[in-house]
Amino acid sequence: MAKQDIVTAPAAGDRIKPTSRQTLFVLALLVLALLAPLGIYPVFLMKGLCFALFASAFNLLLGYVGLLSFGHAVFFGWSAYVTAHAAKEWGLTPELAILCGVALSAAMGLVVGGLAIRRQGIYFAMITLALAQLMFFLAVQAPFTHGEDGIQGVPRGYLFGLIDLNNMMYMYYFVLAVFVAALLFLYRVVHSPFGQVLKAIRDNEPRAISLGYHVDRYKLIAFVLSASLAGLAGSLKSVVFQLASLADVHWHTSGEVVLMTLLGGVGTVFGPTVGAFLVVTIQNYFSEAGSWVTIIQGVIFVICVLAFRSGIVGVLAPWLKKRGIQA
Repeated sequence: MAKQDIVTAPAAGDRIKPTSRQTLFVLALLVLALLAPLGIYPVFLMKGLCFALFASAFNLLLGYVGLLSFGHAVFFGWSAYVTAHAAKEWGLTPELAILCGVALSAAMGLVVGGLAIRRQGIYFAMITLALAQLMFFLAVQAPFTHGEDGIQGVPRGYLFGLIDLNNMMYMYYFVLAVFVAALLFLYRVVHSPFGQVLKAIRDNEPRAISLGYHVDRYKLIAFVLSASLAGLAGSLKSVVFQLASLADVHWHTSGEVVLMTLLGGVGTVFGPTVGAFLVVTIQNYFSEAGSWVTIIQGVIFVICVLAFRSGIVGVLAPWLKKRGIQA
């Protein structure tokens, strides 16, 4: 059996060509997103998009490689810090500040991934959590993060020196454009030969090794991609809210992104987005309930685990597939 067997023989439905229904479905979602700020508060939508991107980045690692990271907030949070610092202290334009944050998260992903992929299962998860906690305490002590105060008043500036991101609508459409581009990139990755190898590693790692694939190299590339996109989400969040805080690097944020992904559907394209908007909606509309928000999230999580074991989109996927739509 040759190497290419694992690439050219993906599971049924993994490489379905877009149909007219699929195209119409995606276009309908895009039109809905474009019109959404006319009836919904744009800041709420932007928060949902930022965390949807974060969850999608995490899903690349968990859903398509089978690696559970408990420390993904380190990329989200530190990228937010660097972007905020670059925009406020160095006076960089928003696109350059965001690139600085993404570059840092990619570098951190290379280091953390290089250490963590040496282990599997719970040991991998614990290594990512330990390294994330180390970086959390560094954020508490580092002078440029301003400790518990965080970096406040981050200037949004002018995108490419032309578009004033202080205009809420311009800011929303910028975040939406980045999110759509990132989602298309992820879709292309998971449906490419590289993505098929990742799925093969997830399903049967010994077999992938026996076919001659350098498994650790594939895992590391996927980890760096996931970290970079998580950093992109954190950078966007710091520009949207003009704030980078300790909450962004806290382990609770890592737990939330796991919850979002599981609720929406692991290993699906749109699942993390649905899960992210569900959690953000709960936090927004039950914010006055205080600690009850966590309890409400827990109850919803238990219900979804019992009733929708593959996530909301995972349950709907067979129904959508019959109609020519791949979720």
